[in-house]
Amino acid sequence: MSDRKLSILIVDDELVVRDSLVHWFTEEGYDLDSASNSNDALAKLAGREFDLVIADIRMPGMDGIGLLEKIQSEQLDTSVIVMTGYASVETAIRALKHGAFDYITKPFDPDDLSVVARNALEQHRLKRENRMLRDQLTDETHAITELVGQSEAMAKVREQIETVAGVDSTVMVEGESGTGKELVARAIHRLSPRRFNPLVVVHCGALTETLIESELFGHEKGAFTGAQYRKKGKFEAAMGGTVFLDEIADISLKTQTDLLRVLQEREIVRVGGTQSVHVDFRVIAATNTNLADLVKEGRFRSDLFYRLNVFAIRLPPLRERHGDVPLLATFFLDKCSQQMNRKFTGFDRAAMDLLIAHNWPGNVRELENIVERAVVVGHEPLVRAHDLAVTRPSDGAGDLTLLTLERQHVVRVLEDFAWNQTQAAKALGIDRVTLYHKIRRFGLKPPDKAARA
Repeated sequence: MSDRKLSILIVDDELVVRDSLVHWFTEEGYDLDSASNSNDALAKLAGREFDLVIADIRMPGMDGIGLLEKIQSEQLDTSVIVMTGYASVETAIRALKHGAFDYITKPFDPDDLSVVARNALEQHRLKRENRMLRDQLTDETHAITELVGQSEAMAKVREQIETVAGVDSTVMVEGESGTGKELVARAIHRLSPRRFNPLVVVHCGALTETLIESELFGHEKGAFTGAQYRKKGKFEAAMGGTVFLDEIADISLKTQTDLLRVLQEREIVRVGGTQSVHVDFRVIAATNTNLADLVKEGRFRSDLFYRLNVFAIRLPPLRERHGDVPLLATFFLDKCSQQMNRKFTGFDRAAMDLLIAHNWPGNVRELENIVERAVVVGHEPLVRAHDLAVTRPSDGAGDLTLLTLERQHVVRVLEDFAWNQTQAAKALGIDRVTLYHKIRRFGLKPPDKAARA
């Protein structure tokens, strides 16, 4: 665990109790916050992580037991001690039954509460470390094996991952959409000394400039409309761990400047704040764009590019490693079959030939989606060609439009089912009426009718 202060949230509707406990535990070296009711406490728990909650049972609105149940149901990673002025076996049993570490009765000796709090925090620490050790064993086992493929290109990628994982270097992962850039980032993190701390993923392309600033740097209460509480950003949440910035080319020049400052100074300032906060994390960035070209065009800062591009890993598109398609397809088939409780054992020859011949514009992600659909619509034990939403390669040159690809796929499925429209519609994942309209739209006719026309 990191050497940060352990944090405690005091929840009590009596101001004098809150102030007394905040003062007492602050003097003992803890990071304190307080709330006057359960709803306020839940809002604060949503905005940051607390190691321990000390809550009164008797409060207006949602009582302490209700708060405890909510913490358990939302699987918040915190221990809870409840306080009650009505000592009874029934109260204690209710609290412990709903997941409290312990309870203490009012009026209490602060020293007694301190002992209970230390015990709760120690148990919390041990449980967290045990969980991280279990995750580490699982992660290390699967870190590289998820990057399926025996091609020379993938062997080089795995070698690069193992080379860079042990050093605290910034990494740039390059590759088309769907090639598995996030898998590479996760593998590097799982094999690194930072594996005991979080891997925080930021999908830059999905956020506006305003949102990405708040997501990365956090914000102070009142920083903007709706900012009712202080919120930690991704950089703080990743303390001691790794931040994966996916599609880094999509961030604005202003955010690029802010990011460069963070990488240089290892400090952030929350939106709406003035105080600097120290941060410690490793950066792995990913892009499906040639950043060097963007630098030449003035759309990406050259100093940020060189700071991010310390160690580059290029993920090859699937069309450059067709020999890995059978391995990947089998891997996804086993994975999806287990998840959906199906009993597929493999692909028939025609299905595998179709997968190998496909050009895979969507790369590995497209292959996984197609296999997943085949597990849904297919009939065990083998996936057959008509289960795959893949178009047979065209003999002609040039790219095909989406409309042309759709027409060819509909024709192929109809042919596979001898123009039985009910079965074809089921294989296509549409109803019979929709298929009928597509047949009319594309001007399709069964072979016997086409011959007579």
